Amino acid sequence: MEFFENEIRPERALLVAVDTGEYDVEASLSELYELTRSAGAEPFGSMTQKRPSPDTATCVGSGLAKDIADYCQRYEIDVLIFDCELSPTQIRNIEGITQVRVIDRTMLILDIFAARAKSKEGKLQVELAQLRYMMPRLTGKGIALSRLGGGIGTRGPGETKLETDRRHIRRRIESLKEQLEEVEKHREQINRRRQKDGVITVALVGYTNAGKSTLMNYLTQAGVLAKDQLFATLDPTARALKLPSGITVMLIDTVGFVRRLPHHLVNAFRSTLEQAALADLILNVCDASSPEAQTHLEVTRSLLAELGWKVCPVLPVLNKCDLVPKLDAIPMIGNAVRISAATGAGVDRLLETIEKNLPVKTVQVDVLLPFSESGLAARVRKDGVLLSEEYTENGLLISARVGSELLSVLSRYEVESE
Repeated sequence: MEFFENEIRPERALLVAVDTGEYDVEASLSELYELTRSAGAEPFGSMTQKRPSPDTATCVGSGLAKDIADYCQRYEIDVLIFDCELSPTQIRNIEGITQVRVIDRTMLILDIFAARAKSKEGKLQVELAQLRYMMPRLTGKGIALSRLGGGIGTRGPGETKLETDRRHIRRRIESLKEQLEEVEKHREQINRRRQKDGVITVALVGYTNAGKSTLMNYLTQAGVLAKDQLFATLDPTARALKLPSGITVMLIDTVGFVRRLPHHLVNAFRSTLEQAALADLILNVCDASSPEAQTHLEVTRSLLAELGWKVCPVLPVLNKCDLVPKLDAIPMIGNAVRISAATGAGVDRLLETIEKNLPVKTVQVDVLLPFSESGLAARVRKDGVLLSEEYTENGLLISARVGSELLSVLSRYEVESE
């Protein structure tokens, strides 16, 4: 009797790109390699073809399509991943030629998002993006969706299965929109409360895998998942961060950006991403060890503009400087701050720079609080820096550094410093 061990290996993926001159194909393919690994597949090679435009039937030329089919058969390729968005007809035709499952860049990113979403809102947003992407592509499923159906309350007379599925998807999309509206109302209430309380928000934005979550954990001990993979963070996280001067700000970690981020995702995650665009200060974090650092910063800026970025300071932060062998190799980009969230190098200077760019400044004040207003002392300890305090016959004598809002409350109790 012979025993055979079942070998479990990751899916083998062949990456395919068409170079029309619209963008840097090499950089985009390199990113597609990382996206494929993040999705759990193994990139097993790539093929690129220069064309004035993608072929309407198969995206690539007929010659390359045959080469791809031969390669897939020879190396047991499980999936073809195209570095562009394919039409339903192109997917059907390529699968017919190669007999291998075909997905495009958008489908790959949606799959990664679906696997990583943890919160209720994140799952709703991903499902909405997937359904919006799927809707016009139902026709690409072939004869499986073309049979006539029947049944009371489910299909109309002569209605095809394709029309039925479209109707169900439309119904589900409307349901998801309603659920997301409820979640957005809750977030708006939180944002209004923060504005009423004078909470200053600082948003961490930037290219995916730039180290935003690692920086968030270093500054606030938030315990956010931080991995060396694309889109490790999907759900926004907010934590209080007390700066050296005593000002407390709300630090928000957001989902990372990527080249040619699918518009389905931008629309679905718009309410989440707008939190970053409407912050009081934006930290545009990028990977200093990447040769594409400058491009990554520009991609983030363009997406923020698309989301309605208001005129507020944007501070470039060059992270992962510990991975650059020579300091001279780190790019000089405007007023960028160089740090390493992994080692903590440069973080003190980053906090100082954040303070300089905040819309609120702190001032030192001496106040004598009556014992009946001792609750204000707790507020000073929470939202300011308590320099000294002394109990006297007339009340609590406090010296502290506070922001403008707290200063307006304390001004009536102000005394001259000795």
